[in-house]
Amino acid sequence: MSGSSPASAGPRGRTAVTASELVNVGREQVHVVEEGPAGGPPLLLSSGLGGAWFDWRPSVDLLRDRNRVIAFDRPGLGLSPAAIAAPTLRREAGVLAALAERAGGPVIVVAHSMAGFHAEALARLRPDLVRGMVLVDPSYEPHPHELVRYAAAVTPLATAAGVFFGATRLAKVLGPLGRRAVLKHTSRRGEPVPDAVVRSVYGRGTVLGTVMAEDIAYREQAVDLARLRERRPFPAVPLVVLTALGDVKGEAKKRAYAQGHARLAKMTPHGVQVDLPDSRHMVQLDRPDAVADAVAQVLRAEETV
Repeated sequence: MSGSSPASAGPRGRTAVTASELVNVGREQVHVVEEGPAGGPPLLLSSGLGGAWFDWRPSVDLLRDRNRVIAFDRPGLGLSPAAIAAPTLRREAGVLAALAERAGGPVIVVAHSMAGFHAEALARLRPDLVRGMVLVDPSYEPHPHELVRYAAAVTPLATAAGVFFGATRLAKVLGPLGRRAVLKHTSRRGEPVPDAVVRSVYGRGTVLGTVMAEDIAYREQAVDLARLRERRPFPAVPLVVLTALGDVKGEAKKRAYAQGHARLAKMTPHGVQVDLPDSRHMVQLDRPDAVADAVAQVLRAEETV
């Protein structure tokens, strides 16, 4: 699948283009949607567990006039074909690296939730490809641990379950229902795209199987990132960490949650942590203005680094 919309004049006469295509990244293929002026600062947007490119729609609307915005679906998610390899921290960092290189890198990585693991891994493994970062209510595990590594062994079962759901058409019912249930608790607003688009994505058995596989791989990726932190430093680039507190219950839990994100911000001397008391976990839907402000803050800070 590929295509683009007619070009239009962007800021300062630059050409703005919207394009949707499948891109080869190593052994995998991913669905990429690119918008904004070709000469604008490149932003690479990565969704949380089970997310799709359209999760960023309200944020992209605020970013695309001055930035080259690249949103994508990880292998097996959104409109990307089924994955070849199981989801691991190294695979996800490799996908980001390939997309950053394709964009002409270095890029500003904007990562939500679990994708924060992948963005941080990219920065530590390929600092040459990262000029700044915005972590949008990122996952944070203060003491990750594992007794047995089983994700690689169980992933084929999750994939098979997805195939079964797709073949029996259960995916067309369970997927959209699951998406609505999750969004009800993680956002104050509805879907940013028509229901038909949501069904076309979350009605795919491949997506359901991949969501299960990512959930299974979560803890192992947290452990792998903790080990990577011991070996590779985080580069001294601008970093903004956005903390959603609207769905965190209790003042003590809110303080602990914000403190964890503050530790992430301290990975670099140019890090800032911002509390968003009114936003739920899907900040890119609830507070797209905060995402746009964070990107602008990174760009300003980049001039002084």
